[in-house]
Amino acid sequence: MQAVLQAFGLSEAASLVYQALLRTPEPAEGALSAELGLSADEVRAAYRELAGLSLLRSSWDDPLTLRPVIPELGLKALLAHREAELLAHRQQVEQAQAAYEIIRTESASGRRFTHTEDLVGVDAIRDRLAELGARTRSQVLAFIPGGGQSESARRTSRPLDEELLHRGVELRTIFLDSVRNHQPTTDYARWLGERGGQVRTVPSLPMRMTIVDREAAVVPLDPERSDTATVLYGTGAVAAMCALFDLVWSGATPLGDARSRDPHGLSGQHYALLRILHQGETDVVAARKLGVSERTVRRLISELMDLLEARSRFQAGARAAERSWLS
Repeated sequence: MQAVLQAFGLSEAASLVYQALLRTPEPAEGALSAELGLSADEVRAAYRELAGLSLLRSSWDDPLTLRPVIPELGLKALLAHREAELLAHRQQVEQAQAAYEIIRTESASGRRFTHTEDLVGVDAIRDRLAELGARTRSQVLAFIPGGGQSESARRTSRPLDEELLHRGVELRTIFLDSVRNHQPTTDYARWLGERGGQVRTVPSLPMRMTIVDREAAVVPLDPERSDTATVLYGTGAVAAMCALFDLVWSGATPLGDARSRDPHGLSGQHYALLRILHQGETDVVAARKLGVSERTVRRLISELMDLLEARSRFQAGARAAERSWLS
């Protein structure tokens, strides 16, 4: 059984201690060290490891005493977590295969028809966007992450958007759900809608992106820097960006529609947060990707733990995986 437990990610010492506790849930002080040939420090470290994996719980009679969680609950939750990790890894492999096919197709169609233009500096990016906008004939598609937009960003975008809409260009914009709580950005989005623009929101966005006439795409050069960008030209690369936009657009909620919760009591933000945390990201990164504060992230996590009746984040992740909430 020891080797089997190590397959769950337990250390040798933790495996031995857990098995011993299943046989004798409340051993006398020092008994485990004598029985297993482990030092007191090794036993304490094993206890901490088991508690972190939710394989130990506080006794109902004495909260200071830790008792083993039965395998039907504890190990089953670990198994679900492992299965979720494998599923995530399989999805990453599938995404890599899809990316390979896109790059291979683009290369096969002739590299001379594809080129990129790197932009460094906010002025360079805005100037290029203005030039592309002036040449736009039919459509502009945009991902706008980051939550509520600053006053300077709205002031810069307004005349450009107004000129596009006045020329009859179709303008589709996707913001984060969190902008619904930022009145200035909501007012700006409604202003777009009143002039013919289409605005939808989603819980999270993969990146900032602008696509012009489905022929050129402006994407981040460095995802960690907002003052760099790359302009992609070429059928294969831009087609992939368009497919990504169309996929996100089809699942987005029109700004005028109220966000709803599913029968489980979860909103789109809850599901997006589960996926972000499952990838091992911190609360800070989750807040940035959702366009909300860290305080809001902690509130959403608390709501998830209540809905899942979980006592720890790990247990919440395992139970979410059991219920297929991570897919």
